[in-house]
Amino acid sequence: MENKIYYIYISTNVNDNVLYVGVTSNLPKRMYEHKDSLVEGFSQKYKVNKLVYYETTNDINSAIRREKQLKNWRRE
Repeated sequence: MENKIYYIYISTNVNDNVLYVGVTSNLPKRMYEHKDSLVEGFSQKYKVNKLVYYETTNDINSAIRREKQLKNWRRE
């Protein structure tokens, strides 16, 4: 059985005034997609392309729970 790594990450824009929280199994690819605006939506609209933080886990359910937890945090 393959031991997959999942990344919970926070990225922002050049002005550091927008935060994006996401989960992926391939962080370099995902950041490339953000930087080149390849996926329509929030990150493309607000030019969220600078990685500021990430965590790893081997459990997708844990990753999703952590993502939801981070999304509920206050910005301060």
